[in-house]
Amino acid sequence: MSSSRAWARRLRTERSRRGWSQRDLALQLSAVADRKLPEPESIVRRIRDHECGKHRPDDEYAELYCRVYGLSESALFNDGHEEVDLGDEIDAIELARRVAASNVSTETLERLELAIDDLASDYPRTPPAQLLGRVRRHLEYVTRLFDGKKTLAEHRRLLLAGGWLSLLAATCHIDLRQYPAAAARLRTAGQLAGHAGHDEIRAWCLETEAWQALTEGEYQHAMILAQGAQDVAPRTSSAFIQATGQEGRAWARMGKSTETRAALHRIHRMVSPMPMPDRPEHHFRYDPAKSDAYTATTLSWLGDPAAVNYARQVLARLESAVDGGPRPRRAASARLDLALALLATDEPGEAGYVARQALMSGLLVPSNYWRAKEVIAGVEEHGLAEAVELREVYRELYGSSSEPQRPQINS
Repeated sequence: MSSSRAWARRLRTERSRRGWSQRDLALQLSAVADRKLPEPESIVRRIRDHECGKHRPDDEYAELYCRVYGLSESALFNDGHEEVDLGDEIDAIELARRVAASNVSTETLERLELAIDDLASDYPRTPPAQLLGRVRRHLEYVTRLFDGKKTLAEHRRLLLAGGWLSLLAATCHIDLRQYPAAAARLRTAGQLAGHAGHDEIRAWCLETEAWQALTEGEYQHAMILAQGAQDVAPRTSSAFIQATGQEGRAWARMGKSTETRAALHRIHRMVSPMPMPDRPEHHFRYDPAKSDAYTATTLSWLGDPAAVNYARQVLARLESAVDGGPRPRRAASARLDLALALLATDEPGEAGYVARQALMSGLLVPSNYWRAKEVIAGVEEHGLAEAVELREVYRELYGSSSEPQRPQINS
């Protein structure tokens, strides 16, 4: 497939995912533009040419697409080098397989498992749409390997590879708010884990569902799913710790202080003896530094003034060179925690400033937009003039169709 068709397909997919007609998109582009654009009919003709690959968007329209879809230019309009590199990666594994004596050799599986670890480690620093494309290619390769001859042990390792990849794909889908696709991926991951008898993947599936429920304001459901994940997960696994954290955040959203603090206490007890993992960015390996970040988030949602100091410390660590170096995307989320905590301590001015930094980073993913909108609504409630600018920054960077609305907390 040519690179032009690739970006044209991405443009069509992003519009279709939102349920927009081409005229709807034309209105969205006009709303985020810095100047008055032509009439919608003229923009529709331009969109039609872009989506069929006839003309690549010029710099102005490329930027407008990025604003409306909340994606980076590289995620929408890369020149194809990324796909070539990914093809090379798959081809390298395939070559190793063919050199080996069996259809699915130990070496092939080892290289595939290393590639999965790389993908999981890239999750915190890669736009979800971009990472999803890489995960899909690896899933296609795993599917082909199932047709080859293999031992029972090799078959189980292949099941696990498919399970981890499906789980990571579901996580990307949730980041992009593509919930039907996420549900399908989670079902597949759970089925593969069931065939392989792997409880940790099954637990991660439930934990991931809990996280999605939490972002959708379904706090009771999130709590039940998180507890279910703990029931399934091995007691010393990362999935067990992460699910405990999700339970605590759900309790915080429901205003249950005692239950929230009990969950935080359990996490600290489990995490305190843990060493720093060799790959702290790995999405499915619990990094002890996450404990403070989860505490900051949870206490800010609970409205506890202690959240401010926690959030400041977490942000400083995420932007420092220690423990694996700076982590910009997690730092952007940490700024939202700090902003919400500052609102709870009646410091709306600094809250607005910190939230603006998070927005301007360009690193927020769609599953975090609601958190940004919550802070914006809180700043607006204080009647600050800065709230107008903050809302405009949000509209410009993340789309004009979502008005900031404050979710129900502690309900």
